[in-house]
Amino acid sequence: MARAGLTAERLTRAGAELADEVGFEQVTVSAVARRFDVKVASLYSHVKSSQDLKTRIALLALEELADRATEALAGRAGKDALRALADVYRDYAREHPGRYAAAQLRLDPETAAASAGVRHARMTRALLRGYDLTEPDQTHAVRLLGSVFHGYVSLELGGGFSHSAPDTEETWNRILDALDALLRNWPDPVPT
Repeated sequence: MARAGLTAERLTRAGAELADEVGFEQVTVSAVARRFDVKVASLYSHVKSSQDLKTRIALLALEELADRATEALAGRAGKDALRALADVYRDYAREHPGRYAAAQLRLDPETAAASAGVRHARMTRALLRGYDLTEPDQTHAVRLLGSVFHGYVSLELGGGFSHSAPDTEETWNRILDALDALLRNWPDPVPT
């Protein structure tokens, strides 16, 4: 019989908190069971495995990020929208480093298609419409933004910029200015 009060949602949230504390890779069903002071077997009626738990945490993180981005982007366009979206990712990663790592988990195609990741893609494409990009350039730009946001945030969280000037905030602002300029002046494809 399942312990009263344990649900898949409660276990997912506990796993997400644990991820923020010790790192996403350290999250297991056993670690969550210790958190609730229950036997591991009692959790298997709610989650199938540690991989299932990690997938649930990833889906939670994607949902939280999408909700924040939706709110931040409301009524914004152009550079203002670009900055708002970028800051959502950076702020979320700083507040929830384990969940942010979870949001990068590779999901199977069916799970990914039903996740809030689809909302992220739609919001990014909506932002890019303000820059008048069409396909395939819009897809290239989506990939560029994701790469820059994730790359910078990951390096910053790992302490990669902590040993030199200028301040990381100044660099972040310069990067966003440069991205805005690039998006406004997107280059024509080079003939092959």
